[in-house]
Amino acid sequence: MKLDSKHFDSIRAKPVGEETARPAGPTCQWKGCHDVGLYKAPVGRGHEGKYYLFCLEHVRQFNASYNYFEGWSTAEVEAFQKDAIIGHRPTWKTGTSGEVPGYRYRGSSAAAGFAGAFADPHGFLNGRLKRDQAAPARRPKPLERKALEALSLDERADRERIKARFKELVKRHHPDANGGDKRSENKLREIIQAYNYLKQAGLV
Repeated sequence: MKLDSKHFDSIRAKPVGEETARPAGPTCQWKGCHDVGLYKAPVGRGHEGKYYLFCLEHVRQFNASYNYFEGWSTAEVEAFQKDAIIGHRPTWKTGTSGEVPGYRYRGSSAAAGFAGAFADPHGFLNGRLKRDQAAPARRPKPLERKALEALSLDERADRERIKARFKELVKRHHPDANGGDKRSENKLREIIQAYNYLKQAGLV
């Protein structure tokens, strides 16, 4: 076969003058562009997780003009930025004595507070809560026991009972109520020292 034959020209894989094939991949979503779109660009606020696919030139153009806060007032932008500091999570004011919106804190256990504050579908906090509730009260140390005895109380006395007994004994042994009796003064001094020790130990 002759190389300049018309039959030879007709069986060529690519006719003369045809453009080079475009690389494989998704088409750029920029209007009028037919290049490959390999670069993600966010669709916008309210469509998180969704993206446009642009070629390199058009993704640069898009990024240069993109404004997430378009249409927002200055006050709305400032409020969003303030919330972003805490990750847009709900908060409550300090000084609420352990009270959080949605539940009331009960007891000294952190688990008790968490159990009331958060959904616990798998019961992770229940075991800790039961252990804390079942734990026996701390036995007082020897000096604490001695201070309780000075107030005529046993080691099971709680905070309120200790306070009430202290007030009662102070009234009873105050010098004004006993005509300046020296023994009452000494007893009163002993009661005050015992109460202060219990306060320092965290029992009051």
